[in-house]
Amino acid sequence: MKKIIHNLSKITAKKVAIYIILVGALVNYSVIAFSQSPSLGTVADFVLFSSNGAVTNTGISQLTGNVGTNTGPISGFGNVNGVMQNIDGATAACAADLLTFYGQLNSAIPTLFPSELLGNGDTLVAGVYKIFSKATLNGNLYLDGKGNANAVFIFQIQGAFSTAALSKVKLINGTQACNVFWKVEGLVDMATKTYMRGTVVANNAAIVTNSLDTLEGRLVTTTGAITISGSMTYLPTGCNKPLLTGPIPPPLGATACFALFSSIGAVANTGITYIVGDVGTNVGLAIGFDSLIVKGKIHVKPDVSTATCAADLQTMYNYIYVLKPDVELLYPAQFGHNLVLTPHTYLLNAATAFTDTLYLNALGNTEGVFVIKVNGALTTSTFSKVILINGAQAKNVFWQIEGQVQIANNSVFQGTLICNNAAIGVSIGDSIIGRLLTTNGALSLESLMVTIPKNSCNSPLPINWTYFIGQAVEQSVCLKWSALNDFNNKFYIIERSGNGINFNKLTSIKADAMSTSPSEYSYTDTQPYSIGYYRISQIDNDGQQTFSKPIQVIANINKSIQVQSYIVANKISVKISGYPSRKGIIELYTIDGRIIKTKEVLLKNEGNTYLIEKPLYKGTYILSISGENKRLYTGKVVVL
Repeated sequence: MKKIIHNLSKITAKKVAIYIILVGALVNYSVIAFSQSPSLGTVADFVLFSSNGAVTNTGISQLTGNVGTNTGPISGFGNVNGVMQNIDGATAACAADLLTFYGQLNSAIPTLFPSELLGNGDTLVAGVYKIFSKATLNGNLYLDGKGNANAVFIFQIQGAFSTAALSKVKLINGTQACNVFWKVEGLVDMATKTYMRGTVVANNAAIVTNSLDTLEGRLVTTTGAITISGSMTYLPTGCNKPLLTGPIPPPLGATACFALFSSIGAVANTGITYIVGDVGTNVGLAIGFDSLIVKGKIHVKPDVSTATCAADLQTMYNYIYVLKPDVELLYPAQFGHNLVLTPHTYLLNAATAFTDTLYLNALGNTEGVFVIKVNGALTTSTFSKVILINGAQAKNVFWQIEGQVQIANNSVFQGTLICNNAAIGVSIGDSIIGRLLTTNGALSLESLMVTIPKNSCNSPLPINWTYFIGQAVEQSVCLKWSALNDFNNKFYIIERSGNGINFNKLTSIKADAMSTSPSEYSYTDTQPYSIGYYRISQIDNDGQQTFSKPIQVIANINKSIQVQSYIVANKISVKISGYPSRKGIIELYTIDGRIIKTKEVLLKNEGNTYLIEKPLYKGTYILSISGENKRLYTGKVVVL
């Protein structure tokens, strides 16, 4: 009998052990299923793709990534920051990889089973979520990575998926759009102004987006049409995706120091034009420039420097000419219109009309290089703008134009422009941050500003501070400063601090870029601290910022009022006297300037005592008393 019991206990122990192993294996498999992103293969390169179906756009949509279909037409698209692929080797490879990718999403073991109603302020953590029906996104849905940049979210929706207008997927605590996946067994329909994150895969169904939708991710379908309308869709970054660098920049040589140059042709100016950089021509004359407002050398006629520049310009042009483009922008007549480009070599294979705004997005890489090649003339609309974002720098932007260039009034143009065998014309109110160079052609200007990019040819600092002072005037503080070389300066920001560490903005003042002598400025702070610190931050036209040294100013605001403050139980007792009867305000601030208590009072000349609640936390606080829209007193209160 004992032997039988012993054998049974052994069998039971084995079963328990096996059970534990199986459970552990299932748990580990589940963890693996959502702790690693599935493999996209060549799907990763496409922002829109259908294995079998038309891909159609209406309106002006902004797309970054390839667009393609393996069976069906592509229509209605303007310029796309990617390659248009239609029934070719790339689409065949993508169709095969999409089936594999879909299979991985479909076979992931679900760990959570939410309601078909997603959003409404809910927060979800990493996992595989399965919904056994159609699903709807409404309001805000937060995906919380808990500080893990590799956290993966997979949504398996066994029916159609729709979004309400203004719904948003928000990523918090490290979550990345590249790790978010939506597998949908039906129609995907996004209402207007949806903000979607992640790669959306529709199986045997269509995908529809509406005006002002935004998606950081991809829209792909195994079989079905994709229709977008006036929306923005761009590939996600992160997940070990290589940082875009663009091509190796061309050698500048002696051209680095020139803001304006023609190898063969006159360089002529009319009106008041401000230049930072050299001006010259190697065949002809440079005329109409005022040496007082040109911060560089004017080579009125050819010399050794212009001969060197002409040779180096030809070398730079030859280098760019043979660069193979990564992306062809197929609609040169529609260039601009808020198009966003990333570090690449681009080709526009015809005369190009640049309208409205072009964004150059470096994706955080400050050394990302942009080369834009135009196989024809380039014209711009009035008020056209090249805007650099996410680390892009004018020194890394290059334009090769095979025809005449005409930049219309009040435009902002950035980068080094090389015109081949044609003239360049720039107009009243233009701002050029870069260079205008031509291998053979006249260069004409009228009342504008040209500044070579920073960090080239030892270009000057934005400004030279001549002085910055502050003094108490009655119960205010008057600040005065002066600066040289305001040509590339956009505006000043006045900042104030109560401790000399944490500064807050008071106001901004536009720089006097037209001044030929030292510019002088002033500002009056009508509500100063009793002991205040001030500094000025200066913003260049290209967005770079420098700071003045902070100064300390002791104000007169405590001389007409007597204040005593001390702690009583859970209150701060404030006794105020010596000021005519007026309505006043007592305020209590944290040391970094956040207001935490406010009390309206009646100030009396003979004095009165007021009680305000003591803060919950120990520390030093700032007590402020105001009356008649003036700050009368500022002092410290220590809570122990």
